[in-house]
Amino acid sequence: MIRLTLEPLDAVEALRFDLEARRLTVTHEGSPEAILTHLEPLGFGARLAHSREASEEQVEAADPIAERRVLWQLLGVNAAMFVAELGFGWYAQSTGLIADSLDMLADAMVYGLSLYAVGRAVALQKRAAHASGWLQIALALVALAEVARRAVVGSEPVEALMIGVAAIALVANVACIALLARHRGGGVHLKASWIFSTNDALANLGVIVAGALVLMTGSAVPDLLVGAAVGVLVMSAGVRILRL
Repeated sequence: MIRLTLEPLDAVEALRFDLEARRLTVTHEGSPEAILTHLEPLGFGARLAHSREASEEQVEAADPIAERRVLWQLLGVNAAMFVAELGFGWYAQSTGLIADSLDMLADAMVYGLSLYAVGRAVALQKRAAHASGWLQIALALVALAEVARRAVVGSEPVEALMIGVAAIALVANVACIALLARHRGGGVHLKASWIFSTNDALANLGVIVAGALVLMTGSAVPDLLVGAAVGVLVMSAGVRILRL
């Protein structure tokens, strides 16, 4: 009802709902009293809590169009890195890169779900976030199964490829974190995206360290350990999302 009332107004740029706190944040031009006069007849007991001038950054962060733009960028980065890491990981026989690629795939699908959630009700945002959490857990199990398979059949990871590809993935994830920085206080779907990207950067560092250890020791054990660690990290992120 509130959306039907306010969204057609030319002065209204964005609406953000906090249903638990019964709070509505309206990004708009002109007087706040003009917005209030449209809300009062709805009978929800609307009152003005406070009003202040928004900066350009706050306006952009509150804008669903800006959220969609950022999520499309994140989706593109993670999808591209999934293809690259999976291909090089398989060629390099690196469980660390393969596990990290599956993490990238999970994130790409998460951002697709988040695009569905932008501008929708909080309940739909939570459903999208929880679906992404279950997806993370499922892909973590796939990664752990691959680690177990290679531990049995053996592998000879190519350390130079591990370090190089993981370094590129780290740069990509730092770029994703920078894109998300001004939106991480948004809905639960964006909070989920922030958790995924920060965990990814940690996973990339782990693969780089594992590659260095493989180079120093000539053993595949560090790669297997980091592959398992990334799988556990992905699973823990999924559990955290389910608790949001």
